[in-house]
Formats: sequence, structure tokens, C-alpha cells
Amino acid sequence: MPQFTQLLRPFAGSDPLHGSPSLRTRLVSRTEREAIGRAMRESRPISAIGTWDVVADRPQVVELIEASHDGRLEHLVPIRVARMIGSPYGFLRGSAVVMADDVARLPVSGITPVIGGDSHLGNFGFYRSPEGELVIDINDFDEAHVGAWEWDLARLTASIWVAGRENSLGEDACRSSVEACVRAYAGEVARLARIPLLARSFERMDVTQLAEAASDPGLRTAIQRAAKSARKRTSDRVLPKLTSENELGEREIVAEPPLVERLDRRGAEEVAQGLDHYLTTLPAQWRRVLAWYQLSDVAHKVVGVGSVGLRAYVALLEGTHPDDVLFLQLKQARRSVLARYVHGEHAWHDHQGQRVVESQQALQTVSDPLLGWTTFGGNQYYVRTFRNMKGTVPLDGLDAAALADYSHIVGTLLAKGHARTSGASMIAAYLGDDDAPAQAFAAFARGYADQTEADHATLVAAVRAGRLPVAEGFVGSAFRPGDAPA
Repeated sequence: MPQFTQLLRPFAGSDPLHGSPSLRTRLVSRTEREAIGRAMRESRPISAIGTWDVVADRPQVVELIEASHDGRLEHLVPIRVARMIGSPYGFLRGSAVVMADDVARLPVSGITPVIGGDSHLGNFGFYRSPEGELVIDINDFDEAHVGAWEWDLARLTASIWVAGRENSLGEDACRSSVEACVRAYAGEVARLARIPLLARSFERMDVTQLAEAASDPGLRTAIQRAAKSARKRTSDRVLPKLTSENELGEREIVAEPPLVERLDRRGAEEVAQGLDHYLTTLPAQWRRVLAWYQLSDVAHKVVGVGSVGLRAYVALLEGTHPDDVLFLQLKQARRSVLARYVHGEHAWHDHQGQRVVESQQALQTVSDPLLGWTTFGGNQYYVRTFRNMKGTVPLDGLDAAALADYSHIVGTLLAKGHARTSGASMIAAYLGDDDAPAQAFAAFARGYADQTEADHATLVAAVRAGRLPVAEGFVGSAFRPGDAPA
């Protein structure tokens, strides 16, 4: 395993999610940190990240995917495999474990903010802010962890290139989109590094600002349609679709096996107890709000690609009036795929659901106020609002201009997340103001897009050879990031 830990600690400062912070700790000044960043670029050139030699038929691809199936619900694994073999982009979405093993071998600067860990193009999206506004940000945190900022940018740029190819765009268009992303990331980190940390912590992008940031007419249209759809993804709007009345006149979640499955009495009681524990992790004001709801029903519901097979439940809560309903989602949380490359086999976090929640709150400007965590049935979970106006810009209709435009936007959002935690001034100084970073990541992204296609072919071959199970009827276009958000 790469000894990345030796690079992590010298300049990272205190881990914002771990340890005991103190206001009496001597700080390294911004000027000093900028000098450190420039020195790092001399000793660890940014151009080194641009080398990726494709290895065909890598046996570790199938082995890593098989290992990631340990502990999942066995009858759902064939659905996960089916969604991954649908396309190279579908494979990329579901194979965070594979790319984590790859990016951990890249040369890096050693600057380590909190990172998303799975920041591919489809993991940016809309959601409802506590004030009721529709905002856009990083929107998936299952793999979030302290780590190299380069790992997030590498995954994002590779996914842009794969998405471009899947949209039948040429290599020049893919390169332009990746370079737009990296330039936006570098520019935003540099801008945020110059303003106080508290001020940058309030920086956010709502749907109006997003539309203004989009210069391509096609992208603006896609944003408007996606935002309109996202606003309909609320508990009351989804109630008729997900529930029906039983013979006693009670609402219950409609079963759609194997994607939505009802629980037996014991399973439902375990989830109910888990929700009681979850309440203790909420701030007092939100515990008081939820005290006016009663749990009515719960079911297991499959979501996404990478999460298929992990335990995920949707709970229906009813208030004091039939129109007052709330859906919560409980998702199993396991150790981040990046963790072993940061600090070995020792678990840094006592509760993986808490890690997900605190990472989300660190990276997003505003977050779901009902985020919390719990444990039941021997597994750890995080809890969030289900159908909280979540949605994404559909990628399968983006032409070259729209993809470049959107890549610029998500690069800006990724920079905002990283700059909220640690190392913005060092990252900005390391990247500098030239085009070398854009060229380096473009070279990497093209090479890793080739690798993704080769790995996808390896997985398909393993399925055809009978090594991995696959569910009929679930193989299709997995190039639909919009089907993942809950």
C-alpha cells in the first residue's frame, strides 16, 4: 500500500473532523502557507500527475469489486453488477473502490482538506436549503474523508472525459471540458484563499446564480428543467407514488421487489429503535420538530449504483394532519474507500455515519438540518431527509459547449468545498497561475478514461464468464446520474 500518511501530516494542520482543536494553537500564517505551497510545487511537480499508463485486464479490478460486495445484501449484488456493466460511465460510478486504489498511487502535494472521495460529475446536484431555497453543491459523501485534494480533482476530471465520450464528443471537446474544470477550480481556490475563512464559509450557489454562471443556452435550459423537476421531489409530492392505503385505512409504503421491499416485524422494530437513537444526534430544535411526527411505516429501498446491496431504508413519518408527512432515509455507512490509503487499517472514526454527516456539513455551505446518525442490527447508518428537492443536471444531453460550461461550474463547486476546510492558500500557491495544472489533469483524465473503458470490458468479461452474478432486466444505460439522488 502506498505510504501516503507520511505526506499527509506535516502541513495539513489539525484534522477538522478528528482530534481536539484549541484556540491557543499557534497558526501558520497565510504568507507562510503560500510559501509552503510554492515549495511543494518545486519538489513535487504538478506535471507528474499527468502520467497514467493503461493496464489492460487488471485482475485487481474484479477482485476489488468482489471484496466490496462483502457485507452487502447478497440478493441485490446482481443488480449492482448489472448497473455497472451498462456503460463505462456506469462502471465509473460504481467503482469508487477501484479508483481509490489507483489515485492513491499518484504523486500528490500532501495538502489534505476534507474531500468528497467520490466526486464524479454526477455527484453534484440540487437540494433544498434550510431556508427553502434550491441550491447546488457536492451531493454525495459516503466516501468523504480527509485526503489529497488531487484525488477528488482526478476523479472529477476522469468522469468528465468518460461522460464526454459517452455523449459521442471528440477528444478535443473532452479535453476542453476538463481544462475548463481545472481552471475554474484553480481560480476559485485562489479567490477564496484571499478572503477570511469565516466569510468563505458562507459562499454558496443557488439555482439563480447557477443559471447566471451558465453561458451556454443549452445548459441554461437543462438547468431550468432539472430545477423544475427537483422542486417536485418533496415528501408530500411523492406520497401518492410511494404509498397506498391498506385495508385498515393506514398509509404504507408500496413494495416493488427487489427495489422496494417491506420488512418483517423484527426488521421494522430494529429500524424504529435506530430512529429513536438518531434523534439524540440532532440539535435540540430539530428534535423538538420531529417529536411531532410518528413513524408509520418503513421499507428497504435500493438507490444509486455504488450503494446497491448496502442496507438503505425509507421511513414514512406522519404529523398531526394527513397532509403533514415526512420521509427519512437511513443509509448504511461503511469505512471510506480512501481511509486505508490515508492511515492504514486502523479506523480513525468510531462511527462511519457520523463521519458522513460531519463531512457533508464541512463540504457543503448549507446542509439538510435533519442529518444525523444511528446504529442498529450491527450496522452503522446516517439519516437524512428523503426527496429533499434533490436532483441533478442530466448529463446525457450535454453537447460540447454545455459540457465545458457545466465542467467549469462543478470545478468551482469542488474548490469551494475544499477551501472550506483546510489548505486553500497552499493549494492556490501550488497550482499557481499558469496552465500546467489544466494540462496535467487533462493528460491524466484521458489516460484514465482509457483505463475505465478497459476496466469496464474486464468486468463485462468476468460477468460473461460467470464469475460475477448479474440481474436480467437491470442492464441498461447507467449514464443517468439523476436516478441516484434520494
